[in-house]
Amino acid sequence: MTLPTILITGGTGKFGKQYIRHFLEKEWQVVFTSTSAARAQELEKNNQCGRSCVGIQCDFTKTDSIKQLTDELRTRDIKINHLVNNARSLSFLKVEEDGTTKREDFINEYLLDVVVPYELSVALWKEQPEELETIVNVSSQYGVVAGNPNVHGDRHHQSPIQYGTAKAAINHLTREMAVRMAPDGIRVNAVAYGGVEGRTNEKFKERYGQMVPNGRMLNDSEIPGPVEFLTSEASSAVTGHIIAADGGWTIW
Repeated sequence: MTLPTILITGGTGKFGKQYIRHFLEKEWQVVFTSTSAARAQELEKNNQCGRSCVGIQCDFTKTDSIKQLTDELRTRDIKINHLVNNARSLSFLKVEEDGTTKREDFINEYLLDVVVPYELSVALWKEQPEELETIVNVSSQYGVVAGNPNVHGDRHHQSPIQYGTAKAAINHLTREMAVRMAPDGIRVNAVAYGGVEGRTNEKFKERYGQMVPNGRMLNDSEIPGPVEFLTSEASSAVTGHIIAADGGWTIW
């Protein structure tokens, strides 16, 4: 039996590493992108994944990046069954001293979070309609509700407005793509994650815990589960939905 192949963009980031590890453990073939060839090679080496893991350097801010990626997949004769749109750049989440966001950061965040997932999803849909089965867009609780200033503590340094706005857009893009791709049997969903431990201090974690029913932030081990579900036959009736994996943040 041929094992599924999953393409994970932003594979060397915090979420991407968890996805890669999880699907390699399932013995799937994993293809991932990274802006850095060195980081991609290091990840391949650390996972000792051999031919079952393929890293491809790709800078999605470049206008020809989607074509270069699909050309590379075609050259390697790789057929993608599942796509996880996860690429992002922390450099586009800058906030000015007065709490505002510069135009270039707003545009670039929207480019990576919305335009690139659209372009890549459509490119694979047009090129491999019989192979592509599911698309999962990585979203956030802040694409569903606004950032809570009681958590961030400083109104000028709340969750960047460009981040939440772009995540809200990817949520609606998910619904639109689900409708358009349904005739070809392709399911499109998103996961709206809550905050994950690792980039915050203890005071932030304490404030966060007081605002969420679960009483805590997510941990790394909780990242792959929703994607596992949405790429499996267990979710065969689910398309066009935003699955909340936020510890209950958005229910109150």
